[in-house]
Amino acid sequence: MAHVNLAEAKALLSELVARAEAGESRQISRRGKPVALLSGLTPPRKPLDVAAMRALTDSMPERDAESVVLRMREEARY
Repeated sequence: MAHVNLAEAKALLSELVARAEAGESRQISRRGKPVALLSGLTPPRKPLDVAAMRALTDSMPERDAESVVLRMREEARY
């Protein structure tokens, strides 16, 4: 983890934030003592709508592997 003093952090804030978004972490020090940590955040995950997924799969035609393979073989003959 890289260290940067507070004065440099003020001058380079936009660059430090861009690096934090890219996954780098920076420790900010005042008078040689660490006082803060600048790191990126992970975006919140969108919850999965189970009811919508179930409705989608229920609306699909039912297919078993055997019927799919047989149909492919039949189509390939002609």
